[in-house]
Amino acid sequence: MSKDPVASGGQTRPARTRKAWTADLGSADTVLATARKAFFVMLAFLILIWVIQIVNALNHYNLSHAYGIYPRDVGRLPDILTAPFLHASWTHIEGNSGPLFIFGFIAAYRGLGKFFAVTVVVILTSGLAAWFFEAPLSYGVGASGVVFGYFGYIMVRGLFDRHVIDVLVGAVMALCFAYSFAVLLPHQGIGWQAHVGGIAGGVASGWIFRDRGARARARAAGPASAIAPGTSAGAAIEPASPSGKQSGKKVTVDPSNPRAELYKQLDDMGL
Repeated sequence: MSKDPVASGGQTRPARTRKAWTADLGSADTVLATARKAFFVMLAFLILIWVIQIVNALNHYNLSHAYGIYPRDVGRLPDILTAPFLHASWTHIEGNSGPLFIFGFIAAYRGLGKFFAVTVVVILTSGLAAWFFEAPLSYGVGASGVVFGYFGYIMVRGLFDRHVIDVLVGAVMALCFAYSFAVLLPHQGIGWQAHVGGIAGGVASGWIFRDRGARARARAAGPASAIAPGTSAGAAIEPASPSGKQSGKKVTVDPSNPRAELYKQLDDMGL
């Protein structure tokens, strides 16, 4: 099938644009500012779950029983939102805290708005997977489903955004934590269903929240690609007359063009 523009009704439809691969992270100041915010957000998250763990342990883990996930109990379905903040033991929260901070920070350093949206998705997918598929007469708590959600998101984000740095980061994380995939398989006492649901939600988030801005900018700039080489977008040059000279009409300049003042001066000089 041809990829060329198709004329229809006298209008020319531009060919579909594809985002090019990039390694640009933006300005250093912006990246550092966002990374600093990501650090404090994840630090606050860890402090929160540890404070809850202290209260939970002092209360003989009644919070885990009261707000954990009970499979296929419709009345307990809302508890999929609270279970990630609870843990069943000190060993449980210690094992989750390190990966949660690392993966959460890497998922958040490119933008907190998208990170919070990803967090909501992976909480829902991991919780629903546990609610639907875990064994009856059991309950589940812990942030490991969210950890795997961030993991899945990090691994695919660079591929969907066509960003080289993110692809490398995802590959390094996959290699460094490859042993973690062992808990995606059935183990006694481990809610592997939540892990699978989390990683599925992370991969889906990579697609849902992919960077559409670059493609939109490329489509918006599509008509400008037809401007002759050496001519900046935003300046509509009057075509030359048959004699080879410019007509007497002035050049129309887009005021938002950064070279608008230069075009105006050249036009006033008759150039």
